[in-house]
Amino acid sequence: MKTKQISAWIVAGVVMSTAFTACKKSDDVATLPSIGGYNASNDVASANLLAHWTFDGTNNEDISKTAPSTAQGASFTTGKKGQALGLANGYVAYPTITALSNANAIQSVTVSTWVNLANNGKTVSSVFALTQPTSVQDDWNRGPINMYIETNAHPATSDTLQLHSAVHPYINGAYTVTADNVNAYGTVGTDFQIVKGINQWVHYVMVYNGAASTFDLYANNQLVSNSKFQKRTLADGVTPVGNLVISTPTQVLIGGMPNASTGYTKSAVQTWQGLFTGSIDELRVYGKALTTAEIGALYQLEAAGR
Repeated sequence: MKTKQISAWIVAGVVMSTAFTACKKSDDVATLPSIGGYNASNDVASANLLAHWTFDGTNNEDISKTAPSTAQGASFTTGKKGQALGLANGYVAYPTITALSNANAIQSVTVSTWVNLANNGKTVSSVFALTQPTSVQDDWNRGPINMYIETNAHPATSDTLQLHSAVHPYINGAYTVTADNVNAYGTVGTDFQIVKGINQWVHYVMVYNGAASTFDLYANNQLVSNSKFQKRTLADGVTPVGNLVISTPTQVLIGGMPNASTGYTKSAVQTWQGLFTGSIDELRVYGKALTTAEIGALYQLEAAGR
């Protein structure tokens, strides 16, 4: 009887141990805390996300799966989140992406990305451009969006990044009005903020709010653009620029200015224009002006690899 009882206890112990072990494994599955109410970067303003390039082993735009039509000096490198697009005096050009080729799709717009590059003291480095077709556009600013970095504004030894972005509404049959902003001009710390970010990842966000006619630039979750240039008006200095209306079809260009060097045969290459050398990661285009809270959540989530 004693032997049988011990055996029974052993069997019961094995069963209970297995049960406790199973419960412990289940309990140990960690759930990451949300950031700003989101669990992943793809959750931020997901209904308004029109285009997204992860650059994780592919240059295809992730939502539409649109492949590039041309790639020069492009490779994959270690990114801020997974892999990134590495450009060596290069660019990647795309045909029309339907979500970005609708007259009213981006009346307000946010472009968010991570960049890693250095100044060159000679030419600007274009990050993202939404353009007219390559056979139509006749100058760099004759398309809806230009997001770039003035890597020509400081010597190559400088660790200061000068960000500059612009939108060009289609008014009276032409892209003639520029609404832009830059982290320069005026008093540092009062009018704008300096960005220190050479050869390191910087989260660069441009936001144009068509309803308010305001333009803001963020770097690493900080508003850095010139406060005096935030409100954008037409040439009369009074009338708000308003919604960003575009002419279709459009195309996408990453890493280059729309000029003859990137296939825009009617647009001459200007001396201050160059191709991108460095890395670009997690490029997103939204059809809305992201809020400060949404930008903060996106920055923190992507920085955490989420």
